[in-house]
Amino acid sequence: MDTRPIGVFDSGLGGLTGLAALRRLLPGEDFVFFGDTARVPYGARDRDTLVRFARQDVAFLRTFAPKAILVSCGTVSANALDVLQEENDLPIYGVIDAAARAAAAGTRRGKVGVIATEASIRSGAFQGAIAAQSPTLEVTAQACPRFVPLVESGHFLPGDSLARQAALEYLEPVRRAGVDTLVLGCTHYPLLANLISEVMGPAVTLIDVGAVTAQAMAGELKGRGLLAERAQGSCRYFVSGPTQTFADLASTFLGEPVDRVEQVDIERY
Repeated sequence: MDTRPIGVFDSGLGGLTGLAALRRLLPGEDFVFFGDTARVPYGARDRDTLVRFARQDVAFLRTFAPKAILVSCGTVSANALDVLQEENDLPIYGVIDAAARAAAAGTRRGKVGVIATEASIRSGAFQGAIAAQSPTLEVTAQACPRFVPLVESGHFLPGDSLARQAALEYLEPVRRAGVDTLVLGCTHYPLLANLISEVMGPAVTLIDVGAVTAQAMAGELKGRGLLAERAQGSCRYFVSGPTQTFADLASTFLGEPVDRVEQVDIERY
């Protein structure tokens, strides 16, 4: 039995999709979530800045002595995961590899789409990981820079016109490519999953990177004997920006009250 918490971080609200998946799979675990909402979005940042931010995010979570950390952020996973894993002596999981395996296994015609932030697409990490599964796969990648700001400002509810306009614009190239599987390469994007599915059509399978990574992570932690093995754990929430805005949106997404959110000066780490 290992009762140390699991750390989870993201640039903002989107990381809750990975956290929620882990909590469903591992209800007995304690979790510490950090959203870097004062510096969101990460998607247009250069790699050096992303590495600096990621190091600070991990340094904060390490104050809780976690047994593992989930980088619930496609942008950081694509640009800084290798640095984090090299510099830290605990398991740190990104969201790319499990998503690549799921996409390769799920595609019927060998045509896979990836939508993600500008920094993720520019890195080529998702494209490379998917292609590595099979050289015959055809990968179409598309950056969606407005999706994260839309989600962070609450534009992810059904019928939102701004989100729909952005989705129609961004998804047209992957629709034209005829993909049958679409990787939602940013953990913010599952909050727009219904809209994305509506635009892409029912024949296209969506891959939620946070959900498939949570499944892989849960299995590995169990195999390492790192689970708490108790009935009910807890979750603490920390952000670098205003707490009430995050609490309101997080409560809406999670479908449960998020009453206590603490603010962190991330530049101290």
